[in-house]
Amino acid sequence: MDTTYTGSLIRNDEALIRDDGSEQVGYDHPDFPVLLRKNNLRTTASLCSARSHWHDEVEFISVISGSAKYNVNGEIITLHEGEGVFINARQFHYILPNNGDDCLFYCAVIHPMLLCASRKVEKLYIRPVLDNADLPYLKLSNRVPWQAGILRDVGLMCERSHENASELIVQQLFFRLWQTLCGNAMDSAALPENRSLHLTTLKNMISFIHENYREKLELEDICEAGGVGKTLCTSIFKKSVNCTPMTFLTEYRLKRAAELLLDTDMNITEIAYETGFSGASYFSESFRKSFGCSPRDYRNGKRITFA
Repeated sequence: MDTTYTGSLIRNDEALIRDDGSEQVGYDHPDFPVLLRKNNLRTTASLCSARSHWHDEVEFISVISGSAKYNVNGEIITLHEGEGVFINARQFHYILPNNGDDCLFYCAVIHPMLLCASRKVEKLYIRPVLDNADLPYLKLSNRVPWQAGILRDVGLMCERSHENASELIVQQLFFRLWQTLCGNAMDSAALPENRSLHLTTLKNMISFIHENYREKLELEDICEAGGVGKTLCTSIFKKSVNCTPMTFLTEYRLKRAAELLLDTDMNITEIAYETGFSGASYFSESFRKSFGCSPRDYRNGKRITFA
């Protein structure tokens, strides 16, 4: 299973975002492709305000208390205590509050290569799940015995991740969890076929933005990259990444600009034009609205941080 990536990276708060829009997950240990967390939605403001993202890892959420919503490829899933969700690899997703409710939850983000002991295992048990276009996600409930087992194992992985030989414990639990998933989920109904088509269209449009953000782009250009009209283009973006196409373009330009402010000695005007803005004044105004400070203050370390 090839995981090599040769593109560039930009920072987005604490995450690293590749130039194709995917997230480079910050593993708990660089040599063990696992990220395990017990999160509180109310105290992780950046988590719920972040734009939709995707990664090669699979993700499991198990709600301990409260409730939250998950957006997966534009589909809203409401999760309550005793429920959770499996999110397959390379699916756009993000979490958000449910009517202002707080939520305590386990989160396990794991690269499937952890399971690939041999090509036969990968072919028979890993690829059939990862490559299943009809299984972008699966909502889980502790009222269903086999799903309750998955939710329990997610919690155990997070709670036991600091024990001695925790890597062996986590890997053992992940194998058991995946065996349960393979044995029960492959026939589960998921999203309609047009959702898969829209996901491909969205990825094409986002790739176009990432490759051409320095140029003067109009909505029509983004629509053409996806082979869709303005109405459908806007609808796909709003449902899947929670913003309009032009807002997505502006935010991506600002992320690139923030990177240049920290890593180069280019002046503000040069950065504005380098990232596709029409001038330094509009760039500075947009930057202040997004980051809460001027580009100069951001460069000098006078940045607003969120709890």
